[in-house]
Parts: sequence; C-alpha cells; structure tokens
Amino acid sequence: MEKKLSIASKIDNLRKIEKVIDEISSEFSIGEDQYGNILIAALEAANNAILHGNKLDESKTVDLVFTIENDFLRIRVQDKGPGFDYQNIPDPTAPENIENVNGRGIFLMEKLSDKIKFENEGAIVELEFKLK
Repeated sequence: MEKKLSIASKIDNLRKIEKVIDEISSEFSIGEDQYGNILIAALEAANNAILHGNKLDESKTVDLVFTIENDFLRIRVQDKGPGFDYQNIPDPTAPENIENVNGRGIFLMEKLSDKIKFENEGAIVELEFKLK
C-alpha cells in the first residue's frame, strides 16, 4: 500500500495528514497507542518541514509518502528547504535546554518511531513504525 500527499506549507494543512493517518489506522487496524505515536511523529515531521524547511512559504509544498510493506509503516516527509545539521541537535532534556520552546520535535520523532532516517541534508525525514 502506498499513499501520497502533497500540501502547501500552511499549518492548517496538518489536518490533511491526520486524515490520511486516520484512514490508514482504520484500514490496517492500528491500535490506539501506536496510532498516537504515528500521528504525533508524523505531525512533528510535517510541522518542521512547513516551519523550518519551507519557512511557511505557501508556494512550497511538503510531500509525504505513506507506505505499508512487510508489517512496517514508513512515512517519508520532504520539504523544499536546504536541510539542516540533523547530527548536531541540542538535547532538549539537558538542563540548559529545558526552558527552550523549540527543539523537541526531532527528540519526539526519535522516541515515538522505531526508526528515523534523514536524507538530502535533512530536507527528507523518513519515519518507520513496526506494526504490531
């Protein structure tokens, strides 16, 4: 199974991603706990793409591909930005970063997914979830 979605870089469009995840969860009987992990991680990835990658430029799209294969759900999120240094992200749990408003998205994606991979200098993030 593969579903593709392309959205303009507008925060309101996150609802479209939620709708696709709802459809996939229903179709593949994904449990509540896992649904929550998938939803939060995917929305964080898309939100980062909209805000940081495409800088809220509505003329730029965020492209998503949802794939289920061999009991794995993969969600690939690509923005049109230059990427970022994903290997040097401050630890949001470190005492000096606790008060920071930003910086928790990637931490959440890492904790909620079974695997996370960055490509194209960080302009592409792929989340992987083992379906139970």
